[in-house]
Amino acid sequence: MVQQPISLGVVQPTADASSDGPPSASSGASPSGASFEAEADELVASLAERLTALTFADCSADEVTQLMLDEIVAWGRERGWRVYRRAASVAKLPPPMDKQHSYVDVAFARPEGRPVVIEVDHTDRRRTVDKLLEESAAGRVAIWVRWSSRAIAAPPDPVRLVAVPVTSNRGLHSRRPDLPVPSHSSTDLADAEQPDLF
Repeated sequence: MVQQPISLGVVQPTADASSDGPPSASSGASPSGASFEAEADELVASLAERLTALTFADCSADEVTQLMLDEIVAWGRERGWRVYRRAASVAKLPPPMDKQHSYVDVAFARPEGRPVVIEVDHTDRRRTVDKLLEESAAGRVAIWVRWSSRAIAAPPDPVRLVAVPVTSNRGLHSRRPDLPVPSHSSTDLADAEQPDLF
């Protein structure tokens, strides 16, 4: 059976935004290009703040990805958005399966504003970038969440990046909160004598 994409819609100008369903070509707000940019930047900043607060220790790659996906879903639900996990993408699979659609890890349909699609990856996958570029061309806010212990290169515009640094050791990955700066003695040592050490 050929998988059809979930209709998250493309936001276009309209006088009627009263629909309770997912955004479609005839519902939702339609901000200008500058507003689209500001909206995407705001979403990325919010999601980045949420994910950088996430901590874990000695997890496999699959476990880390799942933790991030769960956190992303919770982030969207808290905003009252409709959540689709493994939503069919507008992008099709490469041949010989090009009659079927690919998937995105998470998609959100919002009462107002463009739909949001998110992919989570440990590695730099060109296929993911191509998919998110197609999603963006279809009018969605396309966000790529990358987690790695190495440097993470930014994807091409208009795909947005949320980079989550981790530490890795023997195939296990951790993310621990930053330790606070140690407090120092308030004693004034300006006039103190240094004793002989030897």
